[in-house]
Amino acid sequence: MSQTASIWLVILAAVCAANLPFLNHRLLAVFPMARPKPLALRAAELVFWYFAVGGLGLLLEQRAGQIAPQRWEFYAITAALFLTLAFPGFVFRYLLRHRH
Repeated sequence: MSQTASIWLVILAAVCAANLPFLNHRLLAVFPMARPKPLALRAAELVFWYFAVGGLGLLLEQRAGQIAPQRWEFYAITAALFLTLAFPGFVFRYLLRHRH
């Protein structure tokens, strides 16, 4: 896989994973829940998906060559970007009115 394809794969995975906790009612998109998920559980799931996408990026970087060392600034920026990508799902779940 080329580097460009790897980058786009990570970006697409981040967009999907960031919105996943807000667009479904299952825990980690697998386990059904009896009641709707509270916001705290959705936030915890968002953290899980952040690390899952980070692991995918790390795996693809390792396959492309040597892994570049990262400091705390990298993780702060990627976490802020992941939260920004999650905004459409948050708006859909909590700010739009839904017909029942």
